[in-house]
Amino acid sequence: MTTDDKTIDYEKVLLDPTSMFVSPEALLADENFSIPQKIELLRRWEYDVCEVDVAEEEGMPVSDKEENMLERILTALDALGAEVDTDHTPPTKHGGIDLSK
Repeated sequence: MTTDDKTIDYEKVLLDPTSMFVSPEALLADENFSIPQKIELLRRWEYDVCEVDVAEEEGMPVSDKEENMLERILTALDALGAEVDTDHTPPTKHGGIDLSK
């Protein structure tokens, strides 16, 4: 995989999808990753957004939070055909997300 003659380190991008992508839509448009890789990157991004929401809920200051990011990520996952497993939602604050939208 290359982009602008640079080798893409999938494992690095997996740790922080926002290091390469400014939006879920940009990730969808990227041709360097397979659909399963894009789904995994979006799931990681989803988790990170949920962590920020939990931190904010618990009173921690949050900078540069983009509104509707979770909805945009879920829309991108849906566009890739990724299903939301509502039967196995974790017993954490992450499980409180309304995934039926």
